[in-house]
Amino acid sequence: MPTIISRTQEIRERDNRHFIHPWEDLGSFGSNERTISNTGEGIYLYDSEGNKLIDGPAGMWCTQIGYGRKEMADAIAEQVLKMPYFSPFNMTNDVPTILAEKLAQMTPGNLNNVFFTTGGSTAVDTALRLVAFYNNYHGRPEKKWIISRENAYHGSTYLSASASGKTRDKDFQDLATNIVTFTDSPNPHRRPKGMSVEAFRDLNVKNLEDKILAMGPDKVAAFIAEPILASGGVIVPVPGYHRMCMEICHKHDVLYISDEVVTGFGRLGHWFASKEVFDVQPDIITCAKGLTSGYLPLGACIVSDTIMESMGEEKAQGIMFSNGYTYSGHPVCCRAALKNIEIMEREHILEHVQEVGPYFQERLKELLDIPIVGDVRGQGLMACIECELDKDQETALDLDYQMGSRIDKHCQALGLIVRPIVNMNVISPPLIITRDQIDEMVVILRKGIERAMADLEKEGLWK
Repeated sequence: MPTIISRTQEIRERDNRHFIHPWEDLGSFGSNERTISNTGEGIYLYDSEGNKLIDGPAGMWCTQIGYGRKEMADAIAEQVLKMPYFSPFNMTNDVPTILAEKLAQMTPGNLNNVFFTTGGSTAVDTALRLVAFYNNYHGRPEKKWIISRENAYHGSTYLSASASGKTRDKDFQDLATNIVTFTDSPNPHRRPKGMSVEAFRDLNVKNLEDKILAMGPDKVAAFIAEPILASGGVIVPVPGYHRMCMEICHKHDVLYISDEVVTGFGRLGHWFASKEVFDVQPDIITCAKGLTSGYLPLGACIVSDTIMESMGEEKAQGIMFSNGYTYSGHPVCCRAALKNIEIMEREHILEHVQEVGPYFQERLKELLDIPIVGDVRGQGLMACIECELDKDQETALDLDYQMGSRIDKHCQALGLIVRPIVNMNVISPPLIITRDQIDEMVVILRKGIERAMADLEKEGLWK
């Protein structure tokens, strides 16, 4: 096995020579200076230079219970020695079976059927393939269109990427434009001037129904929606939006898919946010990320009894849903999920999020007094700080794209990692964060934004 290297520059050189990262900017490929995460404990990371950093994005929305949990390592190691793998195509195992039963108990309504995947993208891909299969089975081969939303993100496999509505992610990519279409983003911050949030919500819902009617209910198969549009900028719809959308979908025999890859497993203080937070009973839920707190990769597509029972009995004999993965129900990953859920239950982490979430949102709202901050939004332990420049400046667009990265650079120097997305910075810390740590994070974030703003002033780009 190659020697583990510790010198920062050498790691970066090897990284730049061989490691193609997700969302790699080809213009800087081979010359990046990424932060090197060496170790982690609680909500903190330590880089290769020994700097202590609050992990503001919780990895990628996923390290719910924090880093350095020895009992997670012990459970994983025990399962590796007992049974590291089985073929899910022709065998089963007690660990994924127990986890499937547990997830069925945790999901709302009759969502009792669990298809394990390798992550969030493959969970969404499975959901979309199942919807097509379902309509083919019922003799409706034309009922295939998926409606998603602008600014949505659902994954990076072919189908899940096709259902994503972030414009910049589509550059130079081929997508399934013949089965996916989009309705508007429910971002109240971008509503027309003078329009109330309720009127904006009603317009969003009307536009969804108009889209279904224009395409034909006999052609539209499903509507897929994140409860909160996460990497699209933590867009929180106006209350009542999701329930009204679900009612429109069911009125026109359109399945409602809730993509809870980010919001599931405590991010909003509940195992799942669909029913508990947004009063929605989905036909399908997809999840991943917090399912294992990022300790191992695992996702799931959870399907209602109504869908599964409609494809059973004699008619179904010999009909196969030909979809799956070598690692579906991987016993080590499932063991990590079970231990993660056990820790969250024992430490009352959901209740903790319900208690500190409002404080987290209140503290972040204080940043609105910074001139460059245009919006602060979020719910539970996920939030977005959006910066806005003078749109009359010729350089405003370029500066908007750089703004999040400018702030992230200053925050890292001060001890905080944030996730920059164009002119926004996303914060979604591990769920174990305390009030004192929230205070520490907000102080650093304020300084980072102010320093970025000062840089612009020195450069004559902001006044």
